Parts: sequence; C-alpha cells; structure tokens
Amino acid sequence: YTAEVGGNQVCLIHTRLSIIDLDPRANQPFERENLVLVYNGEVYNYLEIRSELEILGHKFSTNSDTEVVLKSYQEWGSACFERFEGMWALAILDTQKGTVMLSRDRFGETPLYTWAVAGTLYFASGIKALAALSGLTPKINQDQVTRYLVNGYKFLFKKNAPGFFENIDEFPAAHYAELSGPNMPDPQRYWQLTYAPELMTMDDAIEGARERLFKSVELRLRADVPLAFCLSGGIDSCTLAGIAAKHFNHDIHCFSVIDSDERYDERDNIRTMVDHMGCEHFELHTSTDGFFERMERLVNDHDSPVGTISYYVHSFLSEAIHDQGYKIAVSGTAADELFTGYYDHYSMWLAYMKANTDADFEQLVDDWKNSYGAVVNNPKLQDPLAFLKNPDQRDHILLDTGLFESFLSRDQYENWHEDWSEETYCDDLLRNRMMNELFHESVPFILNEDDANSMAWSVENRSPYLDRDLAEFMYTVPNDHLIQDGYAKWLLREAGKDVLPDAIRQYKRKHGFNASIDSLVDRNDAETRDRLLSDSPIFDIVDRSAIERFLDGSMESNSFSKFLFSFISAKLFLE
Repeated sequence: YTAEVGGNQVCLIHTRLSIIDLDPRANQPFERENLVLVYNGEVYNYLEIRSELEILGHKFSTNSDTEVVLKSYQEWGSACFERFEGMWALAILDTQKGTVMLSRDRFGETPLYTWAVAGTLYFASGIKALAALSGLTPKINQDQVTRYLVNGYKFLFKKNAPGFFENIDEFPAAHYAELSGPNMPDPQRYWQLTYAPELMTMDDAIEGARERLFKSVELRLRADVPLAFCLSGGIDSCTLAGIAAKHFNHDIHCFSVIDSDERYDERDNIRTMVDHMGCEHFELHTSTDGFFERMERLVNDHDSPVGTISYYVHSFLSEAIHDQGYKIAVSGTAADELFTGYYDHYSMWLAYMKANTDADFEQLVDDWKNSYGAVVNNPKLQDPLAFLKNPDQRDHILLDTGLFESFLSRDQYENWHEDWSEETYCDDLLRNRMMNELFHESVPFILNEDDANSMAWSVENRSPYLDRDLAEFMYTVPNDHLIQDGYAKWLLREAGKDVLPDAIRQYKRKHGFNASIDSLVDRNDAETRDRLLSDSPIFDIVDRSAIERFLDGSMESNSFSKFLFSFISAKLFLE
C-alpha cells in the first residue's frame, strides 16, 4: 500500500502467516476507511474486545484479530494497546491525520527494527528487510561481536546495547510512537511492570498463579491452524502441555530434542510426561552431521550470530514442527523469570530469607543442598551464602571472561551492571535480578532467537508465561512464597498439581533445551579443524593460535563449550 501523506511517501508491505481467519479477506495491508494496518503477531483476547466493540456499534467483515486491532485503534487510539493481551509489532497509517503509529507488545515477543538513513525511515521485522527496502548494506558493529564473544548473550540486549549493525535500532517493547514524518520521535511507554508485594497466604499465591496461568494457556490455544508444544522434560514446558492436554482436553502434539550428554538428557522425564498425556510425540536427536551447513543457514536466518547452543538445538524443533504440518509452537519462555528458576535466584532468595524473616535458616540451607546445591556446576554459586557475603557479586555471570578476553587482538573489558533505574526496578536484590532478566538480559534474547528460528520455518512461537495478568500478579507475591522445601518455582509446581505426574512436578534439576558442543562438533576431525582455523575476518578480532590451543582442551566446562560455539557462530556471521 502506498500513499502520499503530509508531503511524505508512505509504503506498507506485508507477508502473511495465516493463523486466525485464513480467508484472503483478512490479508494485509488491511484498510478500513482512513486507516491502513500492517501487523505481525496475535492479539489473543480479540474475541472479548470484538464483543465490546460490537456493543459500541462497530461492524466486522472478517473473523480475524487483524480487524479487531484496527477497529480498536479507531475507537480508542493509542489507549487500545493497554487492552490487548498478546504479541505484536504494528504500523497504522492514518491518511486523514497524516500520521503513522508504531507499536510493540509489552515483552517484545514480536521484533521491530528501525533504520533512519538518507532522509527515510525504514521499519521492519528483520534486518534483511531493512537492507532490501533501502538497497543498502548495514555496517557490522564490531564492538557487539566482541561483547558477544567475551561476555555472552546476557550483554546483547542490555539498555543502550548497540546491536550487531550500526545505526539500526530495535523499537522498545511496551512503547508506541506516532510519526508525522521520517524523524522518529521518542517512543512513549504504555505499560510498566513493578514489584509491589502484597500480604497474602501461600494458598492465595498458589491459587492466583494457577488461575492466571490456566487462563493464559486457554487464550493461547486459540487458532485456526494446528498447534504443537515444545517439550523439554522440565517443569516449565511440561506444565503448559499438561494444562492444554489434561485440563482443556486439547489434542496436542509434542516435540523434543534428546542429547546424548548426561547433563542435558531428559528423555526419561519427557517420556513420563508423554505417557501421562497420551499425546503424539516427535523425538529428535543431536548429531555432528551437517553442523556447519545448518549453522550457515541459521546465521543467515538470524541476521546475527546464533546466540547459544540451545538455539542451534531449537532450530531442529522448528523445522520438525513445520515438516509435520504445524504452524504454531508453544514454549516455556519466562517461567524462570516469573517463578525463580535460576541457580542464582535460589541463592538470592536465601539472602532475602536470612535478612527479612525468622525462618530456620540452617534448614533452608539444608533444603538448598538437597536440590540446586547438589547439582550446581558454577563454582561461584556453590556457596549458598554467596549473596549474603556480597550482594553485588556477579562473578558467576562472568565466568572465564578474563581467559576469553585474552584470546582477542584488542581489549574488551566490560563491568557487569544491572539496571536499578526508577522507571523499572525496586531495591529488592532478587526481584531486581529477575526484572533485569525479564526485560534486558535473558528473555529479550530468548524471544529474538525463538522468533528467528520459528519464522525461518513459517511457525509462530507463543509464550503463555508472558501474560500481562500473570506477570503483574507474580510481582505482587511476597518473596517468601517463591521457594519451599528445596523446590524452586514452588508456585508453578503447585499450580500444575492436577495436570503433572509427581515425577515431573518434584524433579529438582534444571536442564532445558541444550547440548554439549562435543555432541555437535568433532574437534578431532582434520576437516573440521581446518574449517575452524581457515582464513576469516574473525581473525582480525581473535588470535588464531589461541583458538588452536583452545581446541585441544577439555570442553567439560559449560563456559568453554559456550565460547567455542560463540566463536564458530561469530566466524560464520562475519564471513
């Protein structure tokens, strides 16, 4: 769709992955009266909003959520974004006002990039689209490549992080901006999550979490196409699948990846859950076959290095889900950030309980020793008192970064920092950590990788834990209720009581979709070594002889395995 508006040429282009109302009448750009919409994502509560709009006199000619989005904007303007429950990146052209409205969902599930160049503002869901629209090739940001190599993924989406291409910006989540020309105004925030604990009993906390989680899953089962679940064997994905299958009697199909490394092998849990649900199940196995060819495709799909081994593994799921005829994948993103799932969360919770309650602290430490404390490999987190002794220490995040920095041909030292800004956070150590992960570190990265993998195979990724009502409730729950009897994610385990077998609900070890680098790369193969050490722009950044020595060492350490994967990924990206 093209139009001249206020002396500016506006062009809207859209490629549709049809999920709700598959009829071409719902295709985009979608035009009604003076408004034109292009939109990626889903507004899951579109039926409820549609009913409200019909009472207000609006008529509908499709059964799509797209028409509901446009009519909502027509009725409420930018206030409509607060009503939506879902994920979206959108642009609405108002030919009467001469404006374009950009907006992105609360958690940034759907990507939106902008690039102002040569007097034109380009916006799109991917970097390649920006390059195609402009006819220009964006310049790689070398600093971001070195940050990725040394510090890993948690630095990539921090506030003011530059991205892998110079001058290309990511439109912020939970914001909108109204443009009257090619100059981007400051985006306006329409939603903010804050930690505001309320007095409640443990039973209140369990019931509140359960009610909202079940409602979120119910909304995200809405579709006119087949839907699949990613199943890792952990509590996060199993709870979602269990709610769909056992509570809503949804006929689900699950997909899993099995790794031969004992540290990541969850086949027993996966098969227990599949038997419990009696559902169809598709199982994939990791292999060194075709690793480099797949990595080259993935780097191209991502327009960046592939962030971690997990998302190399995840790409097999997206491909299998597509090949089996499914268009939607449901995953457990953000359960850790809402319910306390990481090893450092447990240690920070111990520090909180010691300082703020009269609980038997020796018993709490014993509980930790019999759960996360028994399996944690990170040496900095093997001390349950780590954050009592030093609340500011983050050495566990920066493990071996000094060694990796020594591999570079230039300095790349960056102190760890967390955002304590007034717009976002609280003075609670644990909740501030979780909030940083939710909005600046883990979740933005996961969503970016999930979207790239899924969209490459025309699969939509849905994340039921990223629900506004669920998140807002969980950030009113007092910290005391988050962990109990050695069980992290206590409220999630209790919420899933009626839909999970006890073997899953009471499983204390944390895995997730992951694999060892040695399950994927044969470092002893001469051809593989030649490929890793061949001439490349990466050796303008990294010392080749250091990498050669590194290849001969053990990859038992998680941080070493991660670095080798990051090196391979960055090498292919630069090439």
